[in-house]
Amino acid sequence: MARVVLLLVLAAVIAGPAHAQAVTEIWKCKGRDGRWIYTNDRIEAEKLKCEVVTRQVNVAPASKAPPAGSAGFPKETPAERSSARERQREILEKELATEQAALTKAQQDLAAQESVRSGGERNYARVEERLQPYKDSVETHQKNIEALRRELSNLYR
Repeated sequence: MARVVLLLVLAAVIAGPAHAQAVTEIWKCKGRDGRWIYTNDRIEAEKLKCEVVTRQVNVAPASKAPPAGSAGFPKETPAERSSARERQREILEKELATEQAALTKAQQDLAAQESVRSGGERNYARVEERLQPYKDSVETHQKNIEALRRELSNLYR
């Protein structure tokens, strides 16, 4: 029960606007089942003929917004910005080179698999089913290369 009272008081404190005063009253009531209940609902308290346990005036302090251009705000110098951009460009170029190498390998694997025909693959659908993972790999690497090139071009806009 103490937790309920504490939660009700906290909710009343938080719900009030800044600089607003709110009076919180907590009533102790004997429920229909004979158990004691605590409430902050005035209408319910009047129905059950409750007694006031606590009356508290809550005042919420005004929130202070930091002034624009405050000294604590981190600032990035043009040199830091250009070095960060340069690092980003280097990383993207490395990823692009890696993807291009992976694409070349995937294309070679696909070509090698296309030249292989086993006796059990007389149906062309089975050949396509076997080759599909290789085709998917090539397509994935091509899309990654396109995305990296787009990212590199956006870096200099």
